[in-house]
Amino acid sequence: MPVLALDTATLVSSVALAAEDILLAEITLQTKKTHSEVLMPHIEQLLTMANVAKRDIMAVAVSIGPGSFTGLRIGLATAKALAYALQIPIVGVPTLAALAYGCPLPGTLLSPLLDAQKGNVYQAVFRWEQGNLQTVQPARVIRFSDVLREMGSKDQPVLLLGEGAVMNRQVILQAGGNLLLAPPHIIMPRAASVAMLGQKMLAAGEQQDVMALEPLYIRRSEAEVLWEKRHGVCL
Repeated sequence: MPVLALDTATLVSSVALAAEDILLAEITLQTKKTHSEVLMPHIEQLLTMANVAKRDIMAVAVSIGPGSFTGLRIGLATAKALAYALQIPIVGVPTLAALAYGCPLPGTLLSPLLDAQKGNVYQAVFRWEQGNLQTVQPARVIRFSDVLREMGSKDQPVLLLGEGAVMNRQVILQAGGNLLLAPPHIIMPRAASVAMLGQKMLAAGEQQDVMALEPLYIRRSEAEVLWEKRHGVCL
């Protein structure tokens, strides 16, 4: 039975269907249209193309962040609505882990980067060991310049991927050394990776309460920070 996966953590809007480690279908789009405009039409189109009825979906896997606050809220609200309406399990897949999951490269450190604004990025570091993705550095907010310094000092290749890598493409290429830029087909988030990692998590017994599942923000939104400054209150 298929798992429906959604990824709206960045400007990329991606939906996928996977069943028993087989990718049935995927739609991935990066345009100026908002997720609220394209997400539901893409889900309907995906199900039609794969000839899968909504009632046949076994579970929903959704990218939970970190990433765009608005994008995460749209994706999670959609995933929770589907899981609740269909009475099926939901699993929240960390966005940075999903990015790394799409790059099974033993002997290489994987460093997904997402934009955290003002010269900062969301970063985590992973490596593959015996077919399993292991966390080396949990998700954090860090200056991009510090990422270059830390990752550039490693004694093994480091693959940089995600929108944070795209934004700093020229700097990464100029730095060279052990720092590698992921190719275009794997550098950005894909729902296929969310689906595959989500299936593995579900098989291990991981799933969340549809009412309690929240985005993994890592930091507060700009609106919250401005509110605190204006009111002199620590949230």
